[in-house]
Amino acid sequence: MIWLLASLIILFLLFILILFTKLTILLTYFHHNDNDDLKVEFRIWFGLIRYKKSIPLIKVDEDSPSIVVKSSTETGNAESSKPKVTQITNKDVKSYWKRTQDLLKNVKGLQIIIRKFSQKISIKEFEWQTMIGIGDAAHTAILTGALWTLKGSVIGVLSQYLKLKTSPKLSITPQFQGSVVQTYFQCIFQFRIGYAILAGLKLIKFWKGGKPPFKNKSNFSNDRTKSI
Repeated sequence: MIWLLASLIILFLLFILILFTKLTILLTYFHHNDNDDLKVEFRIWFGLIRYKKSIPLIKVDEDSPSIVVKSSTETGNAESSKPKVTQITNKDVKSYWKRTQDLLKNVKGLQIIIRKFSQKISIKEFEWQTMIGIGDAAHTAILTGALWTLKGSVIGVLSQYLKLKTSPKLSITPQFQGSVVQTYFQCIFQFRIGYAILAGLKLIKFWKGGKPPFKNKSNFSNDRTKSI
């Protein structure tokens, strides 16, 4: 009886610890001409437990109007032995976009739940560096101005919906003498797991309230692999 009570107390304390644990998500993206590298890393307890997802290659398939994505997964210090290669076609993108539109159109209350949860998310670091050049000085200058407008708009939206805890590091370097497209983006945002669980419970309650279900069928789930 004593051991059972002690086990219940330990489980309860562990549950409380998880609720107050902060989940840190590190998003890093680098693009240079035809090379892309996307990494997403999840950390808790100061990096003691972490999960990393890497997509080091995104390229256009020469045989069809689609893109080929090569990804790998790393948990802690152990990395998956065989990278996963997925082919995403134009049909996949259109299908996903249509299902997203149907969700936003039929579920208005979902926006309220997401808005309340997003207010609990803090951005700890935001860096976005760009180097651009299209071979013409005048057109490069115009494009540089447009990119500054775009970046300012993105920061405005983020500061409206999320807690921006740091000053964004933004830079655009125009190259007037050559053609180059290079972007480095890194964002670290953080929230308590308890807030995510609460938002999930609200979503479950929302769906059980008679709202139209959202089909979970996706063309991305089809097993389509292609060698690179």
